[in-house]
Amino acid sequence: MNKYIASHVFPDELREMSYDELELLSYELRDFLVDSVSRTGGHLASNLGIVELTIALHRCFNTPEDKIVWDVGHQTYVHKILTGRMEGFENLRQLGGMSGFPKTSESEYDLFDTGHSSTSLSLGLGLAAARDMKGEDYKVVSVIGDGAMTGGIAYEALNNAGNMNTNFIVVLNDNGMSISPNTGGLSRSLGRITSTDKYIHMKTQVKKGFSKVPVIGESMISGIHNAKENIKYAVIDGILFEELGFKYIGPVDGHNIKEMCETLEHAKSIKGPVLIHAVTRKGKGYSKAEENPDVFHGIGAFDVETGKPTSKSKGESYSEVFGRKLTQMAGRDNRIVAVSAAMVSGVGLEGFRSSYPKRIFDVGIAEEHAVTFSAGMAKAGLRPYVAIYSSFLQRAYDQIIEDVCLQNLPITFCIDRAGVVGADGETHHGIFDISYLKSMPNMTVLAPSEPEELEKMLELSLTLEGPCAIRYPRGTGHKLKGSCEPQPGNAVTVKRGTQCQIWAAGSMVSQAISAAEILKERGYSISVVNLASLKPLDEKKIRAAGKKYPLIVTVEDGVISGGIGESISALLSGSDASVINLGWPDRFIEHGTQQQLYAKYGLDGEGIAACIEKRLKRK
Repeated sequence: MNKYIASHVFPDELREMSYDELELLSYELRDFLVDSVSRTGGHLASNLGIVELTIALHRCFNTPEDKIVWDVGHQTYVHKILTGRMEGFENLRQLGGMSGFPKTSESEYDLFDTGHSSTSLSLGLGLAAARDMKGEDYKVVSVIGDGAMTGGIAYEALNNAGNMNTNFIVVLNDNGMSISPNTGGLSRSLGRITSTDKYIHMKTQVKKGFSKVPVIGESMISGIHNAKENIKYAVIDGILFEELGFKYIGPVDGHNIKEMCETLEHAKSIKGPVLIHAVTRKGKGYSKAEENPDVFHGIGAFDVETGKPTSKSKGESYSEVFGRKLTQMAGRDNRIVAVSAAMVSGVGLEGFRSSYPKRIFDVGIAEEHAVTFSAGMAKAGLRPYVAIYSSFLQRAYDQIIEDVCLQNLPITFCIDRAGVVGADGETHHGIFDISYLKSMPNMTVLAPSEPEELEKMLELSLTLEGPCAIRYPRGTGHKLKGSCEPQPGNAVTVKRGTQCQIWAAGSMVSQAISAAEILKERGYSISVVNLASLKPLDEKKIRAAGKKYPLIVTVEDGVISGGIGESISALLSGSDASVINLGWPDRFIEHGTQQQLYAKYGLDGEGIAACIEKRLKRK
């Protein structure tokens, strides 16, 4: 534990410290972050980039009376340290330990349990509206990143805030990492300004005038060009926000504590909504993270000297298998296009981008747009593959129904991180997709039990004439005996037995096989079925099982409520078979490793075996 940081009582003492002391504190915080995250893993680059900004916020605002709302929340490690939680970093993101995101149960300084992007402006504006209605007098600050500003809900909030004209401060943390300069809307607005007739005429006249100046004329033109680019960047951003009703301040150096504090104090005195544009550098202070901020965005334990992971997973991840296979398929079929919502690397599409740069579309943190955009391409005859994490795809629920399923368009949703994902916890577990996707007309839902099945399902999806969702887990998988040739409505028996049959979906097939092996050693005969097609179900085989087995157990890496188990139970309602549905309970699941969570909730081999043995003994 860092003795310098521990010797202070934060955030109160921040308000008494000199700027030199605050500067020293920023160095100590970075040293602590690098050392701590190197042992536990976590989000490093974003937190290194927001050290001074966080210090300035807690110095200038009387938290927790004044409210700070963090967008996404993976950049709140410094905030946690400055609000009395440094000791919690020993067990960061571990089962029973401190969350890597804001958590209301941890501290009164955390206002919301957050983990998804672009929401802080709406949340902050709601707090400000409630404050005004109740006649209270506290400040509200929403911190949002440049990547999060690509989300549509952020602009809805900005528009609403300008119309309400309430006292509300927005800090735009611009680290230049998430908005492509070639595709960002702000970049296009600069292009439009410089293409108007008046601008071109003025520029031509100025150039003619300076070109007549002996010796220094050309250098003056070059200098003006460079200055013009900087001025455009500063001014046009301001115009955008000013037009929405905000007072714009910036750009401001987000690593200059004194400048940030002076700017925040000024913003506090302004009536109405204010936007402060703070420019920061992701990974600042640790060279490895500065050079590779994407790698150090979210990283496991690593060696501080080399920056290399201290442990490596064996084999390809499901994401890598998906990306490799789709790239192969794209070589045979030029209709295939890939769509990502600011997660090209995360979903395994870097290779596809290298091979087919004109056939991949990164739309930014805009899942709703990604889906409807893909619908437009599908309507025009292309075959879009939309790769999005399960928990983020929830944001596009309406678009999947209205713009894809209702039109019966051939779009394949490649749902990465389905099921529990581990250390990121409640906001990132992908345990709801089965329950909502299977209720959608025209949708086919598939779940591979191992990587080879994922490849086969991708091939199958290209033959379907309607929407298809393929859900697969985080991490690596290994080949199982009896992997199937997937077809809609087809389930495959991978292990035979007589006393009980387990119907398992996706990643739960390996856990079911493990349970069957455990029970075999205890003298029981257990059958296992790979439920590769979650919709449509293999109804014929399910009804036949109800006549053959006295006990049927369903296991899925999704919530029980509305899940596959309930559908199977309904199909067997008239049979003599007893049915047990295993899955995630009706609650939000905490953070921990995948295997720890499976064990805690009885979804590992031992837990499934114990449940079955208890029921068989009772019979």
